[in-house]
Amino acid sequence: MPAFRQVGEKQLPNPVLCMAWSPKRDLIALANTSGELLLHRLANFHRVWSLPATEHTGKEITALAWRPDGKILAFALGDTKQVVLCDVEKAEILHLFTVENAVSCMTWMEVVEESSVLSSFYNSEDESKLFLPKLPALPKSYSTTSNIFSEEKSDEIMNLLGDVRLNILVVGGASGCVELYAYGMYRIATLDKVPGSCRSLSLSTDLKSLSVITEVRSVDNNPEICYVQLDTGLLSDCLPEVTRMARKFSHISTLLQYLRLSLTCMCEAWEEILMQMDLRLTKFVQEKNTNTQVQDEFLELLLWGQSSPELQALLMNQLTVKGLKKLGQSIESSYSSIQKLVISHLQSGSEALLYHLSEVRGMCLWKHKFEPLGLNAAAIEDAITAVGSFSLKANELLQVIDKSMKNFKAFFRWLYVAMLRMCEEHVPPELNKMTQKDISFVADFLSEHFSENEELFDRKGKYFNVERVGQYLKDEDDDLVSPPNTKGNQWLKFLQESSHLKESPLLFPSYPNKSLHFVKRMMEGVIEGCLQNPAEVIGKSVKQAIFMPLYTVPESSENTPRLFELPSQWNDKKANMHYVVFTMPEGSPYKLYMLRRATDPYRPVANSVVSVDLSNILSAGLQHNGGPADSQPDCVYSCLDARFYDDEMLTVVLCAPEGEEDRGRVLAQLPLGSAHSCQNEFNWDPALRLDQQSGSVPSQALVLENQWRILENMKAQFVAVNGIRKVACVLSANLRHVRMFEMDVEDEEDEEGGDSQKASADQDVLEASMNSQGDREDDGDGRGPDSGPESGAEAKEPMEDVETHLESQEELELV
Repeated sequence: MPAFRQVGEKQLPNPVLCMAWSPKRDLIALANTSGELLLHRLANFHRVWSLPATEHTGKEITALAWRPDGKILAFALGDTKQVVLCDVEKAEILHLFTVENAVSCMTWMEVVEESSVLSSFYNSEDESKLFLPKLPALPKSYSTTSNIFSEEKSDEIMNLLGDVRLNILVVGGASGCVELYAYGMYRIATLDKVPGSCRSLSLSTDLKSLSVITEVRSVDNNPEICYVQLDTGLLSDCLPEVTRMARKFSHISTLLQYLRLSLTCMCEAWEEILMQMDLRLTKFVQEKNTNTQVQDEFLELLLWGQSSPELQALLMNQLTVKGLKKLGQSIESSYSSIQKLVISHLQSGSEALLYHLSEVRGMCLWKHKFEPLGLNAAAIEDAITAVGSFSLKANELLQVIDKSMKNFKAFFRWLYVAMLRMCEEHVPPELNKMTQKDISFVADFLSEHFSENEELFDRKGKYFNVERVGQYLKDEDDDLVSPPNTKGNQWLKFLQESSHLKESPLLFPSYPNKSLHFVKRMMEGVIEGCLQNPAEVIGKSVKQAIFMPLYTVPESSENTPRLFELPSQWNDKKANMHYVVFTMPEGSPYKLYMLRRATDPYRPVANSVVSVDLSNILSAGLQHNGGPADSQPDCVYSCLDARFYDDEMLTVVLCAPEGEEDRGRVLAQLPLGSAHSCQNEFNWDPALRLDQQSGSVPSQALVLENQWRILENMKAQFVAVNGIRKVACVLSANLRHVRMFEMDVEDEEDEEGGDSQKASADQDVLEASMNSQGDREDDGDGRGPDSGPESGAEAKEPMEDVETHLESQEELELV
């Protein structure tokens, strides 16, 4: 019996472009040609959820990468040049950022190095929670076109950072540009000197080097596959400092996103109905026949209780008593909502932003530790000043809201009584009393807000700006239409008269003529500027240590999806080694080549290049399974795909030569230990490509026992594996037919102990929790688990239970 057990099979409606197993669960992510992202579970290949393509994100997925804890899935979009972070539990987009070049490959790794400095930082990282209040959740009902976030996102946004231990998302583009993002959010390095276009990436877990497979155009314009190893020693040498800096800057990036969403909620709380008074008055000016000012018309009504026929028609026919009440209620509701958002969200977020920026400023003062990473004290000071200006503008908006609410309340109360009298209706006694102070208050409001402004009409198409709050929420570069009146402000007068405080760096600039949106964008620009400097400095410190041309790309592979193409890379965390596996079909079709380099680019490695002879790899297996004896010498196979199962095993898909397709495709496990046991050493000639000297590469013949299986009735081509979960997914050549396998089944059955019981319990819990979601695929409607109002609620609770259970079980398994 073979050691692989098939547990699922499916014909998919759309071709698959890339697939990746979760590092922690028996879940596999697939991206297809329609731009849809799918999550399936191992058992029967049931679908857990689907995330359809949208105009706002993109429709061309080019790469996938799982965060090491398995809670977030990153996918890159080629048409919009964006990288999106998706919550695996709820199929929701949490964060996205734009890159300069379309991403062709991604990898997400976690640092495994430990030190006493890092341990103390891990233990003290949550100190901010002792000083800062918890940020309140954002309102449930809001939408935005610039960023796609659904309901109840604030908790997920603030939890994007995950574990304190540093993890880095590496993205590579077709132009050779490579970027490193700490925690998938903050860019800590930009590498623009990688030759060719990136096809595969592998960052070592000790951060000493980055292994890159690139496609370079030769002198005669032929594509060549090359291996490049980049020295990232600065990240390794300054790991505690890099972790602390990246953590802080990721906090800052998250808070900026929180403030951005809070401002979006405020904009949606402001309603167009609030502009009704301005537009009615403008229309009144355009239609009236008298030369009397609108201000005078209302003042006459206030003082003498008399109104012109034109004003009476405006109030009774256009505004109406019912419309006035509705307008008053809308203003009170809208202003109250905006006021609460400013106090609870903008001010809280700004305080947290100032806290983290102040800590970064303290880090800048430790020049010996942080200056090599590019931290600039002056840039951090500018960022703190920008956040202070934003806080001042938010406070200014609060004052405008407070004043407007008082003004409108008094004005609408008086106007409502006046309109009731025009209608000769009963006026309630509690509304009929106006003191001299009330009359003076309304008169001041009319004098300030009801004067015609020709310049405003030329800019905005209206003569009046009675409503003063909306101008702060407009995302425009223009100055405020009606800036706040600072006449009589004793503090401003004191500052202007003081020569010492007038230009003091201790005072934040206020920008009285700018909107809140403008100051927010200015703050984001300053903060982004100070965040980018370390990425440039660290990027310049990265040097190319090794460049090896491997082979030319055959023309037949041009139509193959790039994400499935060999070479495949692997980082051995225990031995600190980079592994690369590839084939050279034109020169050596029946050999599989393996290149290994130490993560330290300057440490030599024995048997750095070896090959595996696949000619008679299944001979003993055929004889053992009753195959015909005369077929053994001709049992020649070539490798279609190869992926690293773990540090000691390679999973391959083999095929027979042309004319012998009846033998079928084979899924096999190759042990790496025997492949690197060659006694002969390969001497690389740097003047030649590897395929030009492949004859001198040491070759090792392997014969498999029972670690293989014939894939009947399937033209298998590609494979994705996860050695931790012991699973594999085979994809056919037409990219639509998949088969799921549990690997090492016999070994698990023979084991007696807690490990096998825990693995079985994990799988049982996983299948039970996802059964209601996965079964929806059979309905044929293509909807995910959140397609109905009840399905989403039913799906969340079991997913949360299984997450907690799996985390505790997997931590025990991986210790």
